[in-house]
Amino acid sequence: MTDQLLPYGVDRTAHRNELSEGSELARVVRVDRGECDVITSNGRVRVMSDSVRAQGETAPVTGDWVEITVEDAVGPVVSRVLPRRTKVSRRDPAERDIEQVLASNIDVVGVVHGLDRPLPPGRLERLLVLARDSGAEPLVILTKHDLPHKHDLRAVVESVAGDTPVIATSTVDGRGLDQLLGHLGPGRVMALVGASGVGKSSLVNALVGHELLATGEVRGDAKGRHVTTARELVLLPGDAGMVLDTPGIRSIGLWEAEHALDEVFGDLQELAGSCRFGDCSHVSEPGCAIRSAVESGEVDPLRVDRFTAMSSELIAQREREEQRSRRNQKDGSRRSRRRRGN
Repeated sequence: MTDQLLPYGVDRTAHRNELSEGSELARVVRVDRGECDVITSNGRVRVMSDSVRAQGETAPVTGDWVEITVEDAVGPVVSRVLPRRTKVSRRDPAERDIEQVLASNIDVVGVVHGLDRPLPPGRLERLLVLARDSGAEPLVILTKHDLPHKHDLRAVVESVAGDTPVIATSTVDGRGLDQLLGHLGPGRVMALVGASGVGKSSLVNALVGHELLATGEVRGDAKGRHVTTARELVLLPGDAGMVLDTPGIRSIGLWEAEHALDEVFGDLQELAGSCRFGDCSHVSEPGCAIRSAVESGEVDPLRVDRFTAMSSELIAQREREEQRSRRNQKDGSRRSRRRRGN
């Protein structure tokens, strides 16, 4: 029998040395509360997520390679998540300083936006930082290109995307779909991220060739409704690769993304190299090359404001992490001294 894991990215032998005795390799294709759908060598299986019961363990996400074991009275469970090659992460919107991994082991992150609505530059910048920070290839996908009255987003995209490839698509006339497939191939995964209603699920259906995922009508104010409720890995026909659909993203909090921020704002970082002070905040210091460029009209001041705001966000996050680490070390030392005193 053909190994059913092969279309999903790897031969079992590639992970043979990583598996514990008596366990089985699987790939997570969908995650629900406490349960996962995984692909094993024998097909699709519903399993329990052991991380629900084992505090501190890495919780499985769609795209993960995992170890499956069978437990008495429970059945198959995800006992371990194997090391991730890439991951799409943000700061958990429900918590102040916790990483939320949205997807893993992906090759391309497609930042999706519909031409039926304006595109705030700050939102595109944040999504591109998220995409670049993943370790995968970033890509901007503009949908609904068939609309007779669409927004002209060229200026915004050109000013923000830089050297990131941009593909205009239509699920009505098929425009751009072959270009998207050109970024995929056997075993490769493209994760789609963007707001609700931008056409991510419709794009997946067009690539698959039939109505696989539910889609919804966009409201009159061009704001989408949440139709996709889970992140699902979809295998494309003809061994063309996989697409990972995601629920609409409202909050885009950055997570330890300093390097990706530098890449998205590469033009400003290049200017910053000429600032008088190495730790210039680009706000009020004398000899600031970025502020000089703003005053001369070479640089958009709003882009600078967004850059400094995101930089400050990441600095504050790092400082809170360091403070928490110091507190934990002090607490551990106190507990250790109390134990020795007893």
